[in-house]
Amino acid sequence: MSKKEVQTDLWVYEMLKQAAIPFDAQGSSVKEISEALKTASKKGTGNTGFPEYTCVVKDYLLVIEDKADLSKHVKRDDSSNISKEITAITDYAVNGAVFYGKHLAEHTSYKKVIAIGISGNQKKHLISPVYIDETEYYRELPVLESLISFNEANIDEYYTREILKEETRFEKETADILKDARILHEALRNHGTLLDTQKPLIVSGILLALRESEYKNFSIRDLTGDLIKTDGQKIYDAINANLKRANVAPEVKKDKILSQFSFIQDNVKLNEIDNQLKKTPLKYFAEYLDKTIYQSIRYTNSAEDYIGRFYGEFMSYSGGDGQTLGIILTPKHITELFCDLANLNSSDVVFDPCCGTAGFLIAALPNMLKHAENEAQKKHIRQKQLHGIELQPNMFTIATTNMILRGDGKSNLINDDFLKQNATKLQLKQATVGMMNPPYSQGSKQNPHLYELAFVEHLLDSLVTGARCIVIVPQSSMTGKTKEEKSIKKNILKHHTLEGVITLNKDTFYGVGVMPCIAIFTAGEPHDAEKLCKFINFENDGYKIAPHIGLIETESAKDKKQHLLDVWFDCMEAETKFCVKTTIEATDEWLHSFYYFNDEIPCEEAFIKTIGDYLTFEFSMVMQGREYLFQEDAHAKIK
Repeated sequence: MSKKEVQTDLWVYEMLKQAAIPFDAQGSSVKEISEALKTASKKGTGNTGFPEYTCVVKDYLLVIEDKADLSKHVKRDDSSNISKEITAITDYAVNGAVFYGKHLAEHTSYKKVIAIGISGNQKKHLISPVYIDETEYYRELPVLESLISFNEANIDEYYTREILKEETRFEKETADILKDARILHEALRNHGTLLDTQKPLIVSGILLALRESEYKNFSIRDLTGDLIKTDGQKIYDAINANLKRANVAPEVKKDKILSQFSFIQDNVKLNEIDNQLKKTPLKYFAEYLDKTIYQSIRYTNSAEDYIGRFYGEFMSYSGGDGQTLGIILTPKHITELFCDLANLNSSDVVFDPCCGTAGFLIAALPNMLKHAENEAQKKHIRQKQLHGIELQPNMFTIATTNMILRGDGKSNLINDDFLKQNATKLQLKQATVGMMNPPYSQGSKQNPHLYELAFVEHLLDSLVTGARCIVIVPQSSMTGKTKEEKSIKKNILKHHTLEGVITLNKDTFYGVGVMPCIAIFTAGEPHDAEKLCKFINFENDGYKIAPHIGLIETESAKDKKQHLLDVWFDCMEAETKFCVKTTIEATDEWLHSFYYFNDEIPCEEAFIKTIGDYLTFEFSMVMQGREYLFQEDAHAKIK
């Protein structure tokens, strides 16, 4: 076996370990698989044959063959099918994997067999899965970047999505959330005279009241439409009690939140019996929310920002103030990606100074809790290690509600202007991780302090030395076109370190028209001129637009995310079309597209095609009497 073949085997071995997939090399510890391999010779002699690796994950059998040379990835017959010739089976990765997969499907009890042909190395490779069953049927599946889709946590979802072609639980859940939001929005519109900003407050207020029902101080049954003590008053009292129970302090903060809910008490239309509903709209809303999302928020450890989803859906229908104020809510897969890039642990203190509905904090909470060693540490995380600031009172109220519903214990949120906060005082929070999606498109030459980069710089100044800072901003922020933005970029590098920038899918903020990117910094450490930063093109992230739903995860999303994280954390090399490592200047455009150039050596097929195209063009010109174009004095004749 050549040195290159050994290196490929070792690389696949590391991928399997990293993906937490149990495996056997050159055989199997499972008796029936081992017995079947005794007659699995690739040459059809009936002798023993061993694939590079076999893996049993739940009731799935994975068979892996690898080759060092990309040209030995797959050979096809004249009908473009995977060739069954003996030389193809012995010399090509996919052909060999399919051969072993079919043999094992026929001679073992495993009915879900996935053959995987892998060629190349960690920097440039092909990973091609093929689904096989005992009937000799096979289906080629999309090429992958890693093996993460096949571990115990992901393989059922992969099978459902890619092989059965059915919706997964998450897709159904996403569709259901949006459907619930649409139904509730229509009810709010038809049965209540409400401002756009009040609609999400109805949702968050009722959810707080429902939380109080666990302590027998509130019941939906008590919402009777009484004219003396209205349903709104009962809900308001329950909200007040739950804020006290959550230890929301100081008193002025609790009063500020309560004031946002005061309209519930005396809104006539909300508190009178509706002829169509046969109950007050408030009771209808409470019943609906209890049935649809309260249980999901209260009793599951999900990173989903349900109230934020409802808020975004309400604003999309009403054309509310969200975008006018620069408010663009961050999708769940991005908040979770932030947590992965930050590599959160149980000792981190997370700070979001533009927290909106608290999406980043909601994603960080379960991520940190899973690393906690005991209940005392979990309690400390909830009470002391999550901090946020939000300027808009209604958004602040929603964020506070969100955190209370997650059982954060204290809700360390402040309703204030982040840019007016003293950075040295904010450092006293001892935040080790900063996460932010700042207001967009608010800055100008007249208001340079509102540029996205100004928010980024202030956040960096507010973190402890060595803290990780991750922000999602428009790509235009990283180009720094204006004089003011260029100055901010220069100043950032004087005091902080840019680790890299990840260009995102243009549809990340679907329907908004923002081209976003994620920038990652280390706070308090001046940027070394010789430092190599990573610039990654992650536009192809495995998410697509689904009609009536928006951005949804496809079967390749987990695989592509794992590839991104592997490259970011230097677990593997990547082609420059995906990641460029380079030193930077403040005057550069901090984006992959600025630093990337195509350094791939053309393959022989591409060279032959280019020559063929040129000769075809020359022949066409000659036939049109324009052979002079190819003569030495052509330029003079054209003149």
